[in-house]
Amino acid sequence: MLGEQLVAVHRNYLGEIISFQTSEGRIISYRKAMKEVEDGIITGVTIEERQDGTPYLTPALTSSFDELPNVY
Repeated sequence: MLGEQLVAVHRNYLGEIISFQTSEGRIISYRKAMKEVEDGIITGVTIEERQDGTPYLTPALTSSFDELPNVY
């Protein structure tokens, strides 16, 4: 698989993912990760759409981001 991968997550106090660490060591926001997935920079992740039309990220190879370690 080519491209950077998401390897860790950072969550807020509500448990929502607010940023990711990439395989290159960069810490990027959820929004930037979504843009980079769209641009093909980050691979192994797809963009899905909720019933209300809101886009969200989902890992392609695992069941959820819960399997990734915490950044901090």
